Amino acid sequence: MQSQLTAAQLRADTPGCQNSLFLNSAGASLMPQPVVKAMQDYLQLETQLGGYEVERVRQAQIGRFYEETAHLLNTRPEHIAFAYSATYATFQALSAIPFREGDTILTTTNDYVSNQLAFLSMQQRLGIQLLRIHNLPNGDLDLTHAEELIRTHQPVLVAITHIPTNSGLVLPAEEVGKLCQQYGVWYLLDAAQSVGQLPLDVARIQPDFLVATGRKFLRGPRNTGFLYVSDRVLTAGLSPLFVDRRAATWTEPDTYALQLGARRFEPQEISLLSVGLAEAVGYANLVGIEAIAQQNQRLMHRLRTGLEQLDGITLLDWGSCQSNLLTFHTAHHPLSALEAALRHGRVVFTTQYPGSALIDFGRKGIDSLVRLSPHYFNTLDEMDEVVDLMAHFLR
Repeated sequence: MQSQLTAAQLRADTPGCQNSLFLNSAGASLMPQPVVKAMQDYLQLETQLGGYEVERVRQAQIGRFYEETAHLLNTRPEHIAFAYSATYATFQALSAIPFREGDTILTTTNDYVSNQLAFLSMQQRLGIQLLRIHNLPNGDLDLTHAEELIRTHQPVLVAITHIPTNSGLVLPAEEVGKLCQQYGVWYLLDAAQSVGQLPLDVARIQPDFLVATGRKFLRGPRNTGFLYVSDRVLTAGLSPLFVDRRAATWTEPDTYALQLGARRFEPQEISLLSVGLAEAVGYANLVGIEAIAQQNQRLMHRLRTGLEQLDGITLLDWGSCQSNLLTFHTAHHPLSALEAALRHGRVVFTTQYPGSALIDFGRKGIDSLVRLSPHYFNTLDEMDEVVDLMAHFLR
């Protein structure tokens, strides 16, 4: 599928890629110029009219966020809520489920650190049981073990991270969704690293909650994200523990009425942030998520193939399905020297340590890794440049 924008237009909309070899879209990507301009124009208007009046006159622009995000996920706008981050959205979802002491949450050994910390906190405070699905020897999620745990322990929630932050592994979100539907379990999918990188169809994945962030592969501003909630969630009447004024109407001194749709999960302050995120999601829709995924595959094939041929470097991404996160380790060179070489070559990257993925680091026997995450505005020549830089470093 062809993008509606040419490679030259994409590069022109991303001036930061002219000054660096940017490979950190899994951390915080480069915002396209239309996103920056939309936020600047909105903020400039706020200096003239104030935030409340601008919110009133720009309702259509704010509402575009729900329409564009619904289009991206193949759902309807009433299933979308703005959030300050994927973590914030996760907390809202967790607070909506009426957990009781002894209930079970089923997750994986690859789940995002903030999610794991939340589960451990709930374990201490609420007395829930936390169980983790095993991996197969190649790193894939063991779906047989997942079904066995669901049958045996009847968890209230299954929560997985689609693409772990510390690995290129892609977990089988659709297959997990089928299991959750079969056994009637609430299903939370953390799509922070997959939204904007891969096609996501909630009709196929069947999550009850899907959380995502704006700053990564969606190329939106920081402090933005969203929450998708299913019809099942809304029909069951689930709502967050702490309800903000956008989420409900105070009808009587001792009663309130929730928003009918997903916006019952929203915070009050969203205007400027949602405008930036709406523009970012709209830009991804304009480029085309299938075109984005195809270009990403080309980039990663070139980068992985080049790096795996170098002596002295160990690629750390397991599993049969891999994404636009590439992680590696150099056993015979100090991390400080590697970081210096990459920065001297103008590479923007991320270094991660065990605190971000304790279980995965332990089983891989490492104490640090470097993560490279190109995106569709990068070029094949840039992938070759990174490989050449690493080859020179390893001599």
